Amino acid sequence: MKRAVLVVLVLLIAAGGACWWLYRGVARPYKGYAADEQFVEIPQGSGSVAIAKRLADAGVVQDVNSFRLALWISGAGRRLQAGEYRFDRPMSARQVAEKIARGDVYVQPITFPEGLTVRQMASLYESKGYGDARTFIAAASKGELVQDVDPAAKDLEGYLFPDTYAFPRRATADQLIARMVAGTLKALTPELLATARARGLSTRQLVTLASIVEKETGNTAERQLVAAVYSNRLTIGMGLQCDPTVIYALERAGRYDGNLRRDDLQFDSPYNTYRYAGLPPGPIASPGRASLEAAASPAGVSYLYFVSKNDGSHAFATTLDEHNRNVQQYQVQYFRDQRRARGSR
Repeated sequence: MKRAVLVVLVLLIAAGGACWWLYRGVARPYKGYAADEQFVEIPQGSGSVAIAKRLADAGVVQDVNSFRLALWISGAGRRLQAGEYRFDRPMSARQVAEKIARGDVYVQPITFPEGLTVRQMASLYESKGYGDARTFIAAASKGELVQDVDPAAKDLEGYLFPDTYAFPRRATADQLIARMVAGTLKALTPELLATARARGLSTRQLVTLASIVEKETGNTAERQLVAAVYSNRLTIGMGLQCDPTVIYALERAGRYDGNLRRDDLQFDSPYNTYRYAGLPPGPIASPGRASLEAAASPAGVSYLYFVSKNDGSHAFATTLDEHNRNVQQYQVQYFRDQRRARGSR
């Protein structure tokens, strides 16, 4: 009898020790891969055993059983989420289980500032390692994505919302473009479109005017003033004479080298607002929300002109005489003083 009790006691102690060892294994950090980082893809619909095997094969957890025990202890078994996960340090099986239950998938951020063209965005897309610029341009050629708001759109110039986007490493250009278009459609609220329509602007004209505002100023306090200048010119049939539209026309023709010359103002393109009256045929960049709002609701001023003050702001004028005085002060005299200062050094 005593021997049977002793055997049971030994077995209980052994079982307890095994359980303690397994529990400690669940909590003990482990790194079984040699590289600095390891990626593991969890396919949609994968069961816990299949996930455990992927993690063990990748060296993220020590074995299948430790991960399954971690799921049982943490209660995370029913919350595991598909996606690609990045591991770059020793982690316990429980930490791994909780990471996958949180859906902490690996994504890379990419930021598109306001005022970029499709080609500039494509170049940025390629530089960040997402893919070839040509695939981005091809995805951005699908004007049908904005068909409901702009039936005339042949591509998505102006409709790719500037923002920061987080995407998995294997995200396609089409997926990114779809998110960017959705951002613009969200910004084009019914209230904003109604305000624009009340001023006689279609959605395409609104986005086009907003893109001009975006290219002309990054100064928040000036957006409505710049929008007012161009709106006032449109109202009286005065040429917009907007330098960014000429630059865009030259870029489309592969003729822009970073400098805008007087002769360029005569370049024959429907986007050249020095040669053709009214708005250009479409957006010249992607405007942000503030520029869209400014284009829909310009300031109630009579300005027809503005000139750079060389400090990020502009001097505005209603009459040509006033504008010429501003040009003399902020351009002619400014650069004359700059040359004089350099010559005295």
